Amino acid sequence: MMRQDSNDDEVSLFDAEEDTGKKLKTTKIKHPVASFFHLFFRVSAILVYLLCELLSSSFIACMVTIILLLSCDFWTVKNITGRLMVGLRWWNQVDDDGQSHWLFESRKGKHPASDSESTIFWLGLIVCPIIWVIFAFSSLFSFRIKWLAVVIMGVVLQGANLYGYIRCKVGSQTNLKNMATNYFGRQFLKQAFAKEEVS
Repeated sequence: MMRQDSNDDEVSLFDAEEDTGKKLKTTKIKHPVASFFHLFFRVSAILVYLLCELLSSSFIACMVTIILLLSCDFWTVKNITGRLMVGLRWWNQVDDDGQSHWLFESRKGKHPASDSESTIFWLGLIVCPIIWVIFAFSSLFSFRIKWLAVVIMGVVLQGANLYGYIRCKVGSQTNLKNMATNYFGRQFLKQAFAKEEVS
């Protein structure tokens, strides 16, 4: 029988151990409670919408429950999970003149968001509004008009968070225009140089 030396497991080849250590730190969920509540209110509102006619005969009770869950989700995502999980936040500020200003911030630098938390945050933020849009079309085409108001609340509240965090991620509208202009300019130059090389 061959005996394996216990020191062989501790040998680091080409600093691979340090790289995996860094990777583990960025993929570990740093804020499990925030991650749980980021998805809990969203998924609960969707489940209550899907199952409420089976569980309760009262439309008002179902509607109030769904709107409370959507409101809790909006507040939690806007004020807590966005800041903790991905380092983004947005809000409205009114100055002394009464002018309303929307502010979008992103954390730069020393505490990067973990990959797993970022994935949980963005998947929950993108998938759930899409589901509410599907519910809107299904309630419209199935003539369940009384549910349309509830579904529109879901689209508006979760869509507002999605829009706010996308603005935080990519910047202001002028930055979006500049990014699009730069992208199309680079594509044009690449095509022009490619045609010159072929000629």
